[in-house]
Amino acid sequence: MNRKTDIVKMLQEMSGKYSTYEIFTDWIRCMALSIEQSTHFIRDQEWHRRERDYINTMNKYSYDERMKLAVLTGLLIETLEEGPDDILGDVYMKADMGSKAAGQFFTPFHLSELCARIGLIGMIEEYKEGKLDKITINEPACGGGAMILAAAKVIHESGINYQTAMEVVAQDIDWKGVYMCYVQLSLLGISAICVQGSTLEEPYDSSRTEKSHILRTPRKAGLLV
Repeated sequence: MNRKTDIVKMLQEMSGKYSTYEIFTDWIRCMALSIEQSTHFIRDQEWHRRERDYINTMNKYSYDERMKLAVLTGLLIETLEEGPDDILGDVYMKADMGSKAAGQFFTPFHLSELCARIGLIGMIEEYKEGKLDKITINEPACGGGAMILAAAKVIHESGINYQTAMEVVAQDIDWKGVYMCYVQLSLLGISAICVQGSTLEEPYDSSRTEKSHILRTPRKAGLLV
């Protein structure tokens, strides 16, 4: 069941002490950190830093408010069970946060889907013919991940399991976009590395990009097979 309207309504009802924008940002940060932390067996310095970030963010909210954040996560998961869609990007715009925060707007999903249908025709055919081991996607300005999610939808509709076929690197200069993308790709079981940083100035390099700027989805980390 599509719960976008319910998510927007709950976020707006929670606002008061904090703005809807800040609550949304805290929510996606904590979702991303809780998922990412679960992929690590070794609790190194970076793990502890992220754990402190999660705890400090959650401590802003009362017990009842934290329970509402958990409900929001459940609504997101329930909606994504219908298939790939940029739920968080749509929520961001429907809650009128795009016009209030740094001029940031998210591409409508139907436009992302159109781009995916045009751009993936050749790769899908080559994958079906066994000419490609993976359908690799490098998204240099991922935002909430709409282009990647649209690609997953198109790949799925072509009869291919996007969870095993796709290999993704997604990068964005804004942590909020990285968190949004990471959460949605993680919940959909897509193998991806999500990176914070300027793609033009600091493109992802597995040997050079700082660990603190990288999030790996559970499938990428090898926790899903």
